[in-house]
Amino acid sequence: MPAITEHLEGQRGLVVGGSTGIGRAIADAWARAGMDVLVLSRSAPRGPGADALSWAPLDLTDAAAAGEQLATAAAGPLRAACFSAVHYGDRRALIEDVTQDEWRRQVDVNLHGLWLTLAATLPALRGGPRPGLFLGVSSEVVFNAGPGRSGYAATKAAGAALLNSVAQEEDVDGADRVRIVQVLPAGMVDTPGIRRRRPDGFDYDGYMRPDHFGALATELAATAGEGHHGESLVVDGAGAWWPANRRVPVSQSRKVGG
Repeated sequence: MPAITEHLEGQRGLVVGGSTGIGRAIADAWARAGMDVLVLSRSAPRGPGADALSWAPLDLTDAAAAGEQLATAAAGPLRAACFSAVHYGDRRALIEDVTQDEWRRQVDVNLHGLWLTLAATLPALRGGPRPGLFLGVSSEVVFNAGPGRSGYAATKAAGAALLNSVAQEEDVDGADRVRIVQVLPAGMVDTPGIRRRRPDGFDYDGYMRPDHFGALATELAATAGEGHHGESLVVDGAGAWWPANRRVPVSQSRKVGG
């Protein structure tokens, strides 16, 4: 897609939580389009495409250090930033079975980590001749909630509300300083995090793949999210997408225990 990628050659991109999963797929897609992509995460990206990415360690549970590392990474103009870091929890569990430490980790990563990333990257995203893009990886749980995922649902919904609010702040007299777009999968995605929570021999044939997000991520970076500011876009297993306010994604909730 040369008409799109030619606009991204040499532009800087930052992906928080981009070593695996959807964040890694977005980082890879931006790098293939010619962007200079820095991934910040606890572990380094591995496997095919990793050599095209820069990496620096980041632990969002250490807020003071993370804030400094994000500020350093975001120094200078940015074309696009993506927040894909997430802590699901060890397993689906009723609230009385969730420890306070796990709840705090979900808040630290899923919500406060997003706040820290916004604080560091928004000034850099405003530094270019056109609006920058802030891409948030959301979840169907924002719209559906569900048993056994109270911490995940609460922090992801709060993160979505944070981005929706910032989107309105960035719309100044009809001119977007930074365009805020959220993306989320229509179904379950085959990621290392999910595989750690599934039994041996589990059949992933019906699951989406992270690379289903690549085409949309590239288009959004190239257009700076034009026409989608403030939207949440649902991506399906064919790589097609639609605004969540037109069709809410199907809930992935299931009964816990009992």
